[in-house]
Amino acid sequence: RATKPPWTVAVYRRGTSPRAHSPPTEEPTPNVNAWQAAARTRASPARASPARPRACRGRRDPWYAVGAVAALRVLHVSDRLSQRGGADVYLLALADRQATRHRVDIAIGREDGTARAPCRVHRVPALASAGPAPARAALDAVARAVRPDVVHVHNVVNPDALAWAADRGAVMTVQDHRAFCPGRGKWRADGAVCRDAMAPDVCAGCFDDPHYFARIGAITAARLAHVRRMARAIVLSEYMRAELAAAGVPRDRIEVVPPFVWGIDPAAPATHPPCVLVPGRLVAAKGVWDAVDAWRRSGVRWPLVAAGTGRERAALEAAGVRVLGWVPHADMAGVYRSARVVVFAPRWQEPFGIAGLEALWCGVPVAAWESGGVRQWHPGPLAPWGDVDALAALIAALDGTRPSPPRVPADEAALLDRLDAIYAAAAGR
Repeated sequence: RATKPPWTVAVYRRGTSPRAHSPPTEEPTPNVNAWQAAARTRASPARASPARPRACRGRRDPWYAVGAVAALRVLHVSDRLSQRGGADVYLLALADRQATRHRVDIAIGREDGTARAPCRVHRVPALASAGPAPARAALDAVARAVRPDVVHVHNVVNPDALAWAADRGAVMTVQDHRAFCPGRGKWRADGAVCRDAMAPDVCAGCFDDPHYFARIGAITAARLAHVRRMARAIVLSEYMRAELAAAGVPRDRIEVVPPFVWGIDPAAPATHPPCVLVPGRLVAAKGVWDAVDAWRRSGVRWPLVAAGTGRERAALEAAGVRVLGWVPHADMAGVYRSARVVVFAPRWQEPFGIAGLEALWCGVPVAAWESGGVRQWHPGPLAPWGDVDALAALIAALDGTRPSPPRVPADEAALLDRLDAIYAAAAGR
């Protein structure tokens, strides 16, 4: 047995499915005191009951076998029902396509009115919590109603909900860094890329409030302990596979299944005048100010347009950027088709970057730099991470050109088949 890290304690695994129970196994899980001690000893820290389900709206009876995998009862569990983020669209795409393969239900913490699910929806408010809000009793009630063969977790960071899912032998799509990085997404307070695995002494440098550091560090470590116990961890890129493996998730239980483009018409007409486009949340971690600087240095004559919203919106508008605000997902096709170039330059280490893949799908070149999983889909060339001059040169060179095809598979059915195989293994089929 490998030596346990000093901030772990022994826990015992409960049954991994409703039908089988495993013998006790020792797993790393957080010791809150380790994070509190790291915060205290740092002399001068640096900065940094469910509602009744709606009737199923599936398009046709899902009860038939596909290939070698018989139809399953699949329960997706997520923090929210929305169209506002890439992880939200990923969930909607799976539920929509799987409705013709399996019986699909979704449990969510909240909904913002921007999306409609193609299946029954169950409300479990604790799923929307970032902290350890009690979720087990409500999730048990949903499970009794659905009797799932497979639980598939998305974007849930509540440790109590993750513990429930791990106990049931769930699979989880790990969409971002919140299970293994308590800071800014592998982007250190000094502005450099973080290449270290999470540990109290490593992470303390990204926080200037020792009490907040102790609390968020312990919560993140709790999340990671439960992700390690999932039957499978699904990620969208090889970058995320490497990060999870470095954080202690067994590599043979990490599956890379890239997303497919859903709900975007590549032949849609342009809906705006020609522009240079920045899609996504308007926050510093997404590199919006690097995009502005690169656009100015590029010398192209097209205006800079941002499709999204966030805390930097007012400042960007004051700097001369035209901000469209949040755009419904289906309408993004016309926005992409209006662009001469899309700029994609996240400062955090991007787990995948579905907006860039959607732009390529619409035939628009993407000026991007090396960040996390971007190379998983981008055909190249890429600017070095943080090199604004190189990014500006790419914007000028790509203006009005046709891009090479993306590097991810275009076969949607094959990607769904890979998920089916993962489900079948988790369900013991």
